[in-house]
Amino acid sequence: MNAMNTHYPEPVRVEPVNRHTLAVIVDNEPGVLARISGMFSGRGYNIESLTVSETEEARHLSRITIVTAGTNAVIDQIKAQLDRLVPVHRVVDLTLHGGAIEREICLVKVRGEGEHRSEALRLAAAFGAKTLDATLNSFVFELTGSTEEVDRFVRLMSVIGLVEICRTGIAAMARGAEAL
Repeated sequence: MNAMNTHYPEPVRVEPVNRHTLAVIVDNEPGVLARISGMFSGRGYNIESLTVSETEEARHLSRITIVTAGTNAVIDQIKAQLDRLVPVHRVVDLTLHGGAIEREICLVKVRGEGEHRSEALRLAAAFGAKTLDATLNSFVFELTGSTEEVDRFVRLMSVIGLVEICRTGIAAMARGAEAL
């Protein structure tokens, strides 16, 4: 029996699952991304967004921005396991650094004829999207913004006649003067 002298089991504590953005500085060499993504998949973690680019050519370093979700214990475990990989120099949880700046680029192709054509242009203007291509029956818009803004734009365009979407994934940086 438990502490309260009852036959009922202790209530199960459910920890909240939170979304975290991790910035990882790695050596820019073949196989690094495979090792990092393999660490995630081998342990059953999901990567919601992933962007990679060389940031310091002279030192051959790249920055990987990973968005993942989990309980605090899972996120701590992910950070510790990433930190142990040989090509990894630094792991920073941007979510804990007080509201990192996050942006995503999205290309959206929309069918636009008649009434839907003018509505697509109005929505694009309202969101600040650039028109990259226009034909008599379609548009390609470019939108840069937060994930939420991009999601709202895509939902509204799907009503008009969404044809295709291409998203970059999240690029994120901590606020303030300090470097990563």
